[in-house]
Amino acid sequence: MEQQTNQASIYIGLNDSETGVQKFATEKYLSILKNVCRSYRVAFSVQVINGGYFHEDGRYTEENTLVLTLLNIEEKTVIEIAKDLCAFFNQESVMVTSAPSSVIFVKEKI
Repeated sequence: MEQQTNQASIYIGLNDSETGVQKFATEKYLSILKNVCRSYRVAFSVQVINGGYFHEDGRYTEENTLVLTLLNIEEKTVIEIAKDLCAFFNQESVMVTSAPSSVIFVKEKI
């Protein structure tokens, strides 16, 4: 049966805001992210991607990015998680997107 819900994604770059480089291995950042989600008691999925963006001063940066996907979580909680990850990863900001989503759980046995 299809359920209607909200899907939020938090994009967290891994380059340090002060040095402009990634300070730790990606696995360490993943561990921190998982601990944050566990502390908020939210189910999640995460992807490691690479992206680029322009700073306000025009500089271009490419970096590894974690994309945290959350389903059916209150916006207030999503923002709290985003703020924690922004601080823990020493970021200027993190990007949060949200959209309505349909969810279907498929089960099958052989």
